[in-house]
Amino acid sequence: MAPRPLRLNSRRPPPKFVFITLLILIPICVIGIFSHGQKISYLFRPLWDKPPPPFKRFPHYYAENVSMGHLCRLHGWSLRSQPRNVFDAIIFSNELDILEIRWRELYPYVTKFVILESNTTFTGNLKPIFFRSNKARFAFAERKIVHDVFPGQLAARESHDDPFELEAQQRRFMTGLLRRAGISYGDVLIMSDTDEIPSPNTVKLMQWCDGVPPVMHLELRNYMYSFEFPVDYSSWRATTHIYGPHTFYRHSRQTDLIFSDAGWHCSFCFRRIQEFVFKMTAYSHADRVRRRDFLDHSRIQKLICRGDDLFDMLPEEYTFKELIKKMGSIPRSASAVHLPAYLIENADKFGFLLPGGCLRKPE
Repeated sequence: MAPRPLRLNSRRPPPKFVFITLLILIPICVIGIFSHGQKISYLFRPLWDKPPPPFKRFPHYYAENVSMGHLCRLHGWSLRSQPRNVFDAIIFSNELDILEIRWRELYPYVTKFVILESNTTFTGNLKPIFFRSNKARFAFAERKIVHDVFPGQLAARESHDDPFELEAQQRRFMTGLLRRAGISYGDVLIMSDTDEIPSPNTVKLMQWCDGVPPVMHLELRNYMYSFEFPVDYSSWRATTHIYGPHTFYRHSRQTDLIFSDAGWHCSFCFRRIQEFVFKMTAYSHADRVRRRDFLDHSRIQKLICRGDDLFDMLPEEYTFKELIKKMGSIPRSASAVHLPAYLIENADKFGFLLPGGCLRKPE
């Protein structure tokens, strides 16, 4: 008699077990996505987002004691008989230390410093008029300053507190302020945030050379918290313009040309912890503060000295290679070379921006 074939055990988990498992897993997944959705989104960004077209890099030639005529020729330009007027236009929030470094560095080359601030943040909250309250600190540049205050409270109601719309309204207001400041066709206009500082040699080239492209983005060395934590050369939003009838104040991509190694971008480079808290809750990306403990002073201090992200976010990159390369803490640098001269000349005053100065004042 032939043996019976073995019967495989095909028992399935009872429906009750499956139901309990799903009941546990689904809430865990939902909570995980809610808590870490931004991280998950950034982790897979290379799959769902495409990078913008690459910039065409314009080489930047400079060395000390080289004549301006020779530098203009190296760039394919020619030397002017007279320098252009230069207008440096910024929308200001609360970056008083960086503003002082910027204006001291650029003072010899700038005709007018045009500064606009608002009585509200980009998120629509009331804020002090920081520049007006600290005007005495900038008395050295008084004759060059054109300052105005944007009516943020009215704009906030009209824009329904949309931070990006509020920011756009301030930039449109700046276009009119520049005209009132006396800018003329052919003048150089620098459009950048306060913490995006063009180098003096960049400004001198725009001022003294004929043949400069009418619009160029500036590639800036990107730093976080201080010049001790260099990130990369990814800062590109600052621009120089030869002012004309179609020049409007913007902070977005305007051309494919970018001028290499043209200055410094020092983001969240504040003296006091409270200034970090203010910016985290005031700028257009304030939604990144997902929990109240993000604003804890001891937490912020710890992250500054480690070079870690204040918002517990992954890098915003378009390729997995760049994403992996930038994960983790920003490596420290012991170099204080090729930084703004005024910063080095006043190292005692601005030690918090130099290597070894990560400890901040709490108030």
